Amino acid sequence: MTDPTKAPTMGPTRSDPVLERLKGLHPKVIDLSLDRVHRLLAALGHPERRLPPVVHVAGTNGKGSTVAFLRAMLEAAGYRVHVYTSPHLVRFHERIRLAGALIDDDHLASLLEECERANAGGPITFFEVTTVAAFLAFSRVPADVVLLETGLGGRLDATNVVDRPAVTAITRISYDHRQFLGNSLMEIASEKAGIFKPGVPVVLAVQPAADALKALSLRAGAIGAPIQEWSATPQPGGFRFESAKRRVDLPMPGLPGAHQIGNAGLALACLDHLPLAVDDAAVIRGLAAVEWPARLQRLRRGPLVEALPVDWELWLDGGHNDSAGEVLARQAVDWAAAPDASGDSSGAAGEAPRPLLLIYGMLASKDPYEFLAPLAPFAHAMRTVAIPGEEASLTAEESAEAGRTCGIQDTAAAAGVAEALASLTEGRDGPARVLICGSLYLAGAVLAENG
Repeated sequence: MTDPTKAPTMGPTRSDPVLERLKGLHPKVIDLSLDRVHRLLAALGHPERRLPPVVHVAGTNGKGSTVAFLRAMLEAAGYRVHVYTSPHLVRFHERIRLAGALIDDDHLASLLEECERANAGGPITFFEVTTVAAFLAFSRVPADVVLLETGLGGRLDATNVVDRPAVTAITRISYDHRQFLGNSLMEIASEKAGIFKPGVPVVLAVQPAADALKALSLRAGAIGAPIQEWSATPQPGGFRFESAKRRVDLPMPGLPGAHQIGNAGLALACLDHLPLAVDDAAVIRGLAAVEWPARLQRLRRGPLVEALPVDWELWLDGGHNDSAGEVLARQAVDWAAAPDASGDSSGAAGEAPRPLLLIYGMLASKDPYEFLAPLAPFAHAMRTVAIPGEEASLTAEESAEAGRTCGIQDTAAAAGVAEALASLTEGRDGPARVLICGSLYLAGAVLAENG
């Protein structure tokens, strides 16, 4: 029998043609509804009712990082953890982790084929049918907990079929997917709050927008979902976490960026509501071991890194909205203030700030001006690219025009990331820092190109 938790291989696999077929079952990529999901789950005997305790996470920014912290801390405590996230960066298998390992390809293919047969040709979106496949996998492989990330919104997201999760969590909310969720933060937050369940604890990230917090609080109060209090306060070299069940001083999270303190704190607050013991030592080990690619990730090897001068840095981030631009702008301030403070910079103490150079690409459904405006004052130059293989990408020239409008004067279009790197390094003296940003789809293409 195939081990269902064996990591997938690269190259063409058995699951590839099945995944392609599933993309053709609905004329739309996104069609928010739960009817089709409920129909297929019923045909499969309701696997969503046979799961370990579930942590359900929604929000705009930080969902994946919060889930990554949860997984790292729970696994450091010795627990078996199922995880469902989206989108993937390089291979679909990244979306489903079974008891700690990426799903094996043969197992994935078998699950998808089983869902395909049960669906019997009915209309269903790709995300819906693959989410059902994840539930089927989670119901059959033993584990201690399921970490479930919404795909889009919350109320009508395909993941929102678990009647009683152990806890629901909302990360920071900002503008995104307005065509589906609404044009105001109150509307967007209301859709995210659709994952709340009566009597199930709610943990909320700090919400910069009062309207978002109001919408979340109103929904929680209306259905009797208690909101849990917690705080994560920065301190020299780390942060202090406080809740009703835990008070502890902790080191900085392993993921770069001051904003990750909030994501780590939200994950810690979720732990309070699981029937699993995670002591402070496991928390510290998890914070150090956490990994989440393309979220302020320093690339240290591979052909793209090797194309740079030896004293340059190459960073990758998949954020794509106004809040992500603000986070990157704050990171740029930190880099400029203390080039060596993160431990990731190769410069010595007292080194002059490295120039920040951008390589940027974005989907046409996003707003390039909202993303670039906070980051533009810190960018010395920018090269723009179309996202490889994405018909819905902004063209390189459209992105370049957005950059120039936002005030990045040294901006030019490039045919690809390798050409953009070559252009940025040409004639430039001294160490510099290159940040590739604007889209998770671009980040995935970069990781694939870089091996």
